[in-house]
Amino acid sequence: MKDYYYFLGISQDASEEDIKKAYRKLSLKYHPDKNDNDDFFADRFREIQEAYEMLSDSSKRKAYDQNLESHQRSFRYNIPPAIKTFTANKIHAKKGEEIIISWQTSNADVVKVLPFGLEKPYGERIFKITEFKDGKFQLLLHATNSLLHKTVVQGITITEVFENDTERFKSTVDEMFKPQPQTAINKSGQPKIIMLFWGVIILAIALYFLIKEFL
Repeated sequence: MKDYYYFLGISQDASEEDIKKAYRKLSLKYHPDKNDNDDFFADRFREIQEAYEMLSDSSKRKAYDQNLESHQRSFRYNIPPAIKTFTANKIHAKKGEEIIISWQTSNADVVKVLPFGLEKPYGERIFKITEFKDGKFQLLLHATNSLLHKTVVQGITITEVFENDTERFKSTVDEMFKPQPQTAINKSGQPKIIMLFWGVIILAIALYFLIKEFL
């Protein structure tokens, strides 16, 4: 059952004025026109609209509160919540790349996947990451048994991959294994250039004494 009070970030005993203030604040924050029509903000905006329509009408709110109370009473409140699975189809992704996450919980009447919000106790969500923080995108699954006031949390971290990472890595490897120019070494282990230098010196000395001999 959807928790409309959670959608608006208010308590169940909130006044009509509290509901209006919360709605105005959140609708401005999550309005799609102010967030490049991002799917995440569009979904949150629809949740906020739905919650306001329910809670701002006194008769609808009264019926909703009764159903919510009945739901909570019928819930198995003696067993703590648990997360059976929480997985993503990839943990390395480029900005704008499609990600699929799935989860399954038990004994939880309030389940939320951050940063998206409330979800069913089990399900799947497809989304695209539009922004990473320090090269990472954090997902958190909260499974709560509200009657026991117990919550379990599990996270998934997706690391950003850049478009040129593959080319950069290949270039680095190629540079590492690129043949390096080498100085030829003779049998004595000395560079040929040094031997040539000494050869020129010796030849110059020999020519000096030869010329001196004839003079």
